[in-house]
Amino acid sequence: MNLPFFIAKRMALGQQKSFSSLIIKIAIAAIALSLAVMLISTALVMGFKKEISNKVFGFGGHIQITSFDANRSFEDLSPISKNETFYPYLDTLTGIKNVQVYAHKIGVLKNEETIEGIILKGIGSDFDWSYFQTYLKEGTTFEVQDSIKSNAILLSQYTANRLGIGIGEEILSYFVQKRIRYRKFKVVGIFKTGIEEVDERFAIVDIAHIQKLNKWEKDEVGGCSVILDDVANLEPMNEYIHYQVLDPDLKSVTVKQLNPGIFEWLELQNMNEIIILTLMVIVAVINMITALLILILERTNMIGILKALGTTNQSIRWVFLYNAAYIIGIGLLLGNLIGLGICALQHYFEFITLPEESYYLSVAPIDFNWLNILIINIGTFLVALLALIVPSYLVSFIDPIKAIRFE
Repeated sequence: MNLPFFIAKRMALGQQKSFSSLIIKIAIAAIALSLAVMLISTALVMGFKKEISNKVFGFGGHIQITSFDANRSFEDLSPISKNETFYPYLDTLTGIKNVQVYAHKIGVLKNEETIEGIILKGIGSDFDWSYFQTYLKEGTTFEVQDSIKSNAILLSQYTANRLGIGIGEEILSYFVQKRIRYRKFKVVGIFKTGIEEVDERFAIVDIAHIQKLNKWEKDEVGGCSVILDDVANLEPMNEYIHYQVLDPDLKSVTVKQLNPGIFEWLELQNMNEIIILTLMVIVAVINMITALLILILERTNMIGILKALGTTNQSIRWVFLYNAAYIIGIGLLLGNLIGLGICALQHYFEFITLPEESYYLSVAPIDFNWLNILIINIGTFLVALLALIVPSYLVSFIDPIKAIRFE
């Protein structure tokens, strides 16, 4: 029979009537609230990173292949050929979902009352529409065919509102070259990504328009976007493509390198998460140490009797550590119910809203990562319990004769 465990169980059942019950309830509440805050903050940070990353990657792909002398302006001046060996060979490699061509052209949209600067993003027949299907507010997407040029255009909600234009209406786009040229487009869809840099600048058209405006050949494009199956492979895949696949006159860059501001902001959220987790663990540990010391003080008489009967200091310490583990376990159970409950409510009912222009999202996102949840639970339990080992040595300094007489 495990005597320390048996005594700890009897102590746990009898704590409801002891004067330390209030302190124990406070310790349980502290652990529960600390865990709930940790679970919520982790779910929010992971949600932010996942949703915003998906938005950025969805529009620009994970990796972009361009001419080596291409600058980072919003107009592609040095085309590359689709007849390179990597296209469309890359999408047969493990880890790569799709390779799609694109080109950019700066223009001006104009109707009878308003003009609006715009960057037209030309897409080909290989374009993956799954991203825009998610953020399409009105209308539909359009089909791109290599043989027939489409006059359809997708505008952002921001641009459509500025121009006062809706689905089915036509709009002229002007381009300043040696002489001003124009194209007439028909609005078939309106999207809203929530990313200011995209919504205020870009519209989607058939790449054939940009090829003709730039006097490119049919096989010439501004670049190729590579979409990966797993963003975790971003850096190694980019290095492999750049050094092992591409010719010296081509280069590959990640979207993280093209949009450093957004991803640096996301990395700052990791620091916030670490600070919150650390503070919450400290709060839980301090409360548990306080509760343990009060338990030892309350049970001084029992400690003296156990010592007089020959029980070792180590066994007595295990009595209180078992008891502390019980308290921590109850706190973790309640913390999971509170934290995961709030996360589930936000995930399904979206009652916490955000200013989209500041956070790129209209509602606070929740990402349930069960591995993280398990690690936080186990980590909190172990850290709190290990922190109690040193205070538990207090029982070694209790004299059995004085303890038996202790009231």
